[in-house]
Amino acid sequence: MERGGQEVTVVENAEQAKKDPSYLKALTELVYQLADDDFIISFRGAEWLGLAPHIEEDVAFSSITQNTMGHAVMFYELLEELGEGNADVLAHERTLEQRRNGIYLEKRNGEGAYHEEPYYDWALAVVRNYFYETFKKIKMEAISTSSYKPLANVASKALMEQTYHLAHWKMWMNQLQHATEDARERINSRIEEAWSEFEDVLELGSYANDMLKHQLISSEDYLKEAWLKEVGVNIANPPESPLGKKYGSGRNGVHTADLKQALQTFAEVYNSDKKAVW
Repeated sequence: MERGGQEVTVVENAEQAKKDPSYLKALTELVYQLADDDFIISFRGAEWLGLAPHIEEDVAFSSITQNTMGHAVMFYELLEELGEGNADVLAHERTLEQRRNGIYLEKRNGEGAYHEEPYYDWALAVVRNYFYETFKKIKMEAISTSSYKPLANVASKALMEQTYHLAHWKMWMNQLQHATEDARERINSRIEEAWSEFEDVLELGSYANDMLKHQLISSEDYLKEAWLKEVGVNIANPPESPLGKKYGSGRNGVHTADLKQALQTFAEVYNSDKKAVW
């Protein structure tokens, strides 16, 4: 198999991956990022159940969230195969510092709580999901030719649903940017906010060079460039400021109180019946 014109040595299964400690470490770090990103954005999406702007959107967003959680399950199962522990435990019981999701993805949907006057912001949901789904598509395409065959297979499966996810949020972005003055102000405000926080989502953490060396994924620079090009086409007024990571890097285990709140919330259900299938 070739990747970027170079021959790729395919690693067929977990047992082969475990024979090279450097390869295994880079691989597990990458899969943790993929799993944790999908898991936390799915949680924030689930909080919109029954609260979306209209019933058709409620059904569509619920479907997207369910698909994305399914992708998280596949990534956690890859980690279980690689010897990281039980998939359910990895998803639910790891500490704040052990999480590898991008910080922007853990941001609360708005003021209040789901069961107590949830004053959520649809503009935040649209921008966050559009930015994330755009990058996820680019990432999955890069991983679909990964040297680790089980990961490449999962990426290819995820891409089968990705076209729908991205088209959905692209539609919302276009509509709100060309709607009323209030809608434009709200969406542009959230774009500016995301621009100052989203950069760590685009990064691969401290093992980025090893991930590239072992042909697990494309370079950070390539991924970021591809994302900027894609979103630049669909943002009416792109921010002039450079991308930022206002709260640090989630890839290095830095997180906010918003993630702590999320962990406590979904742990309530999980701890009530740890043997349940999720």
